[in-house]
Amino acid sequence: MVAPMLDTPLVNLFSHVKPGDTPWRQDGLRAFFLYRDLGVADATGGRVIAQMVKANPDCPPEHGTGWHRHVNDFHIVLMTKGWAKFMYEEKETLVAAGDCVHQRPGVVHYLYDYSPDMEYLEVVGPADFGTVEAEGPCPVPAPTPWTKG
Repeated sequence: MVAPMLDTPLVNLFSHVKPGDTPWRQDGLRAFFLYRDLGVADATGGRVIAQMVKANPDCPPEHGTGWHRHVNDFHIVLMTKGWAKFMYEEKETLVAAGDCVHQRPGVVHYLYDYSPDMEYLEVVGPADFGTVEAEGPCPVPAPTPWTKG
């Protein structure tokens, strides 16, 4: 089989991002999360994004993400700290530190609760994936209020 000819050259650069190299930002998809870019989108010419996502300590869960789906080809979440509760279609799913989830393209889901220390690695292709609100198939449990320690 012959690979298809591309009009533009394939970008595949070396990238090494250390924790202090990129800042945590609040201007990502969700205002109640913080995001840290890991340099993969630039290194792959936009084919893939890898980013760290964590709970914003100033924004405890109230309403969650709402029902939505992503327009993408590939999406994994690797929980590195804490936990998050998702609804994947009608299935309640606890994703805890060490767990890896492959979110198949188009799966309707809702992240509705998370721990104050929640942090995960998200890898998505393409880097500029879309997010579309969706009709929810079922009710969503209420989040657990954070307690001040």
